Amino acid sequence: MAKLSGKESKTGKQPALKEKTQASTSSVTEEVMNEIKRSMEGKTFQTVEDLRAFLSTLTDAGNLPDKEDAAADARDQAQDLAFDAMEAASAAQARKLAKRALALDPDCVDALVVLNSLDARTPAKAIEGLKRAVAAGERALGGKFTKDNKGHFWLIIETRPYMRALEELANMLRGQGRHSEAIETYEKMLDLNPNDNQGVRDPLLGLYLATGNLTGAGKLLKRYKDDAMANFSWARVLERFLSSDRTGAATALKAARKGNRFVELYMSGKKAAPKKLPEMYSPGSEEEAILCVDMLASAWAAHPEAVLWLATQVQEEELQAKILKMTPSDKKATPSGTSRKKKTTS
Repeated sequence: MAKLSGKESKTGKQPALKEKTQASTSSVTEEVMNEIKRSMEGKTFQTVEDLRAFLSTLTDAGNLPDKEDAAADARDQAQDLAFDAMEAASAAQARKLAKRALALDPDCVDALVVLNSLDARTPAKAIEGLKRAVAAGERALGGKFTKDNKGHFWLIIETRPYMRALEELANMLRGQGRHSEAIETYEKMLDLNPNDNQGVRDPLLGLYLATGNLTGAGKLLKRYKDDAMANFSWARVLERFLSSDRTGAATALKAARKGNRFVELYMSGKKAAPKKLPEMYSPGSEEEAILCVDMLASAWAAHPEAVLWLATQVQEEELQAKILKMTPSDKKATPSGTSRKKKTTS
């Protein structure tokens, strides 16, 4: 389940997947922010007004540094080339730009990820390549930097290539059924950035439940207790059921249905999930339900008794709905195939 960030907004349309347009927007934003940061190096400001005055000069036409002038050192130039590679129109162009970036900075994470996506022929090779990219990011950032900035990583632009590589690695591990490694990677990301701008708590929660780690699932549900999206609501139903709290599961089910009623149709097998995941979703929509099922299906499937319980709940609700729709005469009618005889006395 990733995103520009599915967790950055609780209302309105939200991106469900990292599409090229999203990567393009993100990389352009990071380029501009990096250029502004370089322009501010060596400068001190006595007041907030002084800082704002300086920033306003950068927005004037022609005052924002040109990329070639601003990218003074090799690492900055390599990152600029990596951004271009991520937005390249063809694989050949992406490869060429990524190799140029790596010639300037062998630890340029985004460039390593681009080349890995082009060259890896099997999932196992892709995972190996992503692990190399993550290791490069750790070298580039350094242990002291990581320790000093743990807890708000995503707010620091320089960390984002590394965080993107971690997410891609975790998702690949999850897709290949290497659950323990995926869990470890997702947990690492949340330790570095508890705000979870990348939305990795969703797949992590699914993995906790799939592997029967109710302690981990409970802690995550509590940690992000204000998350009202479908994934957490329906995960809470399963967590309560597996904790042998049927009353709690029933209560959670009512809340989950209220938030998104489409989920149980897919979970109970009444509807088949599409092969392609939706690109966008809004709260309560069928698109959100499809993404929720993608995150939680393996967790429910790992516990057949939970699926049977949910199917029973669906059938009971459908029966209750039919009864409510019946007219008074329907309710009094004798069931088909039966007859009543008056008792006679001799």
